[in-house]
Formats: sequence, C-alpha cells, structure tokens
Amino acid sequence: MKAMQQQFGKVAVLMGGTSAERPVSLKSGAGVLAALRRQGVDAHPFDPAEQPLDALKGYDRAFIALHGRYGEDGTIQGALDLMGIPFTGPGVMASAVGMDKFRTKLIWQAAGLPVPEYAMLSAASDFEAVEAALGLPIFVKPVREGSSIGVSMVTQPGGLRAAWQAAVRHDPLVIAEAGVMGGEYTVAILGDRALPIIKIEPNAAFYDYEAKYLRDDTRYLCPSGLPADKEAEIQAGALKAFQVLGGRGWGRVDFLMDTAGRHFFLEVNTSPGMTDHSLVPMAARVAGMDYDELVLTVLSLAGRD
Repeated sequence: MKAMQQQFGKVAVLMGGTSAERPVSLKSGAGVLAALRRQGVDAHPFDPAEQPLDALKGYDRAFIALHGRYGEDGTIQGALDLMGIPFTGPGVMASAVGMDKFRTKLIWQAAGLPVPEYAMLSAASDFEAVEAALGLPIFVKPVREGSSIGVSMVTQPGGLRAAWQAAVRHDPLVIAEAGVMGGEYTVAILGDRALPIIKIEPNAAFYDYEAKYLRDDTRYLCPSGLPADKEAEIQAGALKAFQVLGGRGWGRVDFLMDTAGRHFFLEVNTSPGMTDHSLVPMAARVAGMDYDELVLTVLSLAGRD
C-alpha cells in the first residue's frame, strides 16, 4: 500500500464536469476511484463543476475520467499543464483535435488512412444534393460531442435537414457521414500497443446513447471474429491513427466495416469510458488485464506536454 502511495503520490480523479456526458463521467470516475483505492493509491474525487481548479494544487497526478467538452477537448489538459500536474491521456493538441470529428478526418485523410465519405452541413447546405452524393443511410453528428449525443440516422429521402436541425442544437458544427453498414468495431490503445478488437452488435438501428449506457442487449464480441491478418492490419492502422493526432497514454479508435470487408476509421476517443458497459476494460480483460491493473497502467502512463 505504501509503495503505491510513494509511486503516485496524491491523485485527483477528475470526474463529472459540465458537459452533456456528465452522468457517464461520474460513473467512469467512481469506478476508477474505487480501483485506485483498492490498490492503496491515495486517490480523491475531484469534480470541476463543483470545485475551483486551483484546489488541484497539492496533487501529484491526475486521472482524467471526464468526457466531452471541457474535459476531453484540451481545456482541462491545458490547465493541468500550467499547474505542472501530470495527467492521463493525450495532451492539449491531441485532445482538442480528437474531439473535433471534422479535423480528425482531415488529418487522417492526409495520413492516408481510410475514412467514410462525409460533408459538413450548415443552414445554407443543399441538403438534397448532399443526400444524393452520400447516399442513404446518412449519419448526422455534432462535430464536438461524444457518446452519440445528438446523432441521428437518416434513412428516408428528404430527412437530412431535420437531422441537421437536431444536431445543431448541440454544436454549430455538424457533419454528415455516409453510412458504412458492414459492422461497427473499436480498438483500445494502451501505451504503444493496440488491444484486441471488439465488435459491437447493438440491438437497435445503430450504437446510440441508450445502446452504449442504458441497455443490456448490446452484444460485444472479443475476439472480434475478424481474420487474424485483417485484425493485425487494423490494429496497426488504429495505432497510427491515434499517434498521428499526437495521442499518448491511452485512447480508443472506432472504425466501421463495409459489406466488402473494407475498414474505415470513424473517430477517436481520448478519454475513454470506464463504466461497467465500457469498451477498454473489455478489451483489456481479453488481453489478460483486469480492471484494477488497467487503471494502474493508465495512471502510470500519465505525463505532461
């Protein structure tokens, strides 16, 4: 117990926050906090929505279990950097870019990584032309939200404008993506390696907020069922996708497969969930690492820009 306290010092588990993902963050943070305390780490909950940031002075390290804006977008990372506190996950730049689905795609395209066809939407968009160009179905998303908040699937001609109107309530930047319907998968990144791929099979039209956090009928397959050579190819691509954004420590890269067996990288999560429904702990278990060991490993990778 003392060894853990000496190794990590006083640790703040950042949880809650002010984003739309606050409820999920509170669950992630509670899990992380309990795991650290079970291992003898001097860990304390810290909710930036209820405590001033200068109260972090005196902490030796921070485990970021915040999700969404002001916790996953480089904001809290910059504050911790200024205070000289090492923190888990990527730094300011990678966090900010990773939170932005549009700019993430631009970088991935420049790096030669496959992404779904997409278009940015605004009030001035020719919605009929976008529908024709992308084909149906189309997924419409706020650019800077997570947990599928504000996401909808357009399956009928003429439905794109209404989907944009729903998404723009969450973010003035809205993206439309061509549906890639051969399966949804995710790759957890831990340090410099990719963990086993998980295939996600929601019992719904798509992997929405309810399927992620509230329902118990979503199936998670790990091993994923992909051929070994294809899995290795995608794991290498996911690690590149994470690192080309400047990622470090840990994260998660989501991808889609089409019916021809081609993969397309979708988005990156720089502060993955750690709830009982979360994906990184599932992949870690298949790799031989239990929840507590995963949490300690992530904490050991904490750093600063």
